[in-house]
Amino acid sequence: MKHEETVTKVMDALESIRPFLNKDGGDIELIDVKDGIVSVKLQGNCNGCPMSFSTMKLGVENTIKQFAPEILEVIEVE
Repeated sequence: MKHEETVTKVMDALESIRPFLNKDGGDIELIDVKDGIVSVKLQGNCNGCPMSFSTMKLGVENTIKQFAPEILEVIEVE
């Protein structure tokens, strides 16, 4: 699969969850997609929130894997 296709699927996944993050005063930014690892940055109220780890693993990672099953992991970068 082409790298661009994977990036597009990841972007679509982020767009699908962005409204939920925006509702809580947060947002998410795609930093990189490389070797099956997606790097994202949580912004606004989501950055540093105690729930951000579970948001990342349960919400963001699961959603991205639904859109792009080739993704192995989603990590948060500062």
